Amino acid sequence: MSDEGPTRRAGRARFEELDWQETPIGAISLRRRIEPTTGREVHEVKIDDDFLMSSLFVDAEVALADIGLDRLAGRTDLVVVVGGLGLGYTARAVLDHPGVGALVVVDFLAPVIDWHRRSLVPLGAGLVGDQRCRLVQGDFFALAAAEQGFDLGQPRRLVDAILVDIDHSPRHLLAPQNAPFYTADGLRKLRRQLRPGGVFALWSNDPPDEPFVATLAEAFDDVAAHVVAFDNPLQDREATNTVYVASA
Repeated sequence: MSDEGPTRRAGRARFEELDWQETPIGAISLRRRIEPTTGREVHEVKIDDDFLMSSLFVDAEVALADIGLDRLAGRTDLVVVVGGLGLGYTARAVLDHPGVGALVVVDFLAPVIDWHRRSLVPLGAGLVGDQRCRLVQGDFFALAAAEQGFDLGQPRRLVDAILVDIDHSPRHLLAPQNAPFYTADGLRKLRRQLRPGGVFALWSNDPPDEPFVATLAEAFDDVAAHVVAFDNPLQDREATNTVYVASA
């Protein structure tokens, strides 16, 4: 039977639409379903008909935090900004790192933040209940370019790490207005928000993009592109994402 039907498994619906709301970039929906190939409960997010994220594949979202923060190993009381809340896996991985003292997660879409506050997603209660974590509804790209910096309770407070998982890749954007961020000038503006030695890391669904690596190197030091491999049980093969990382 289709996952879209009202059939039941272990007393729960095989498919539920937990929320659906119109947003400035399209209709966003949160779905919970049982994945028939694994029997796992999966949460998924769609914008219109485009799949945005799934709890079935979180390795690279966790790697975004691990790869970025590993460059700051040994430092304490780190202040971290995450651009893009999603299902919360990057934020959770940040808070699990020793030395993190404060985390601000910026998401453009109010419904996404609301899902966490209402515990509609598995990691929501843990993020909301962690006193180090603050969820901010806003335009990450505008804040990254702004002279006053991110909303951290005090003007121009520099941060130790900025980790971004918003667009599909530097070339495949959710909205065309995001494009200036991925230019050398946009990345230089982002670097102004980092303390000396701070780290910028970026998730991408695409393979390493050498022209983007070159652009990143115009604004940052010690630039690298890491391929993150993980199992894709839906296609019975290995899949990959990319994490770019650079130092200020």
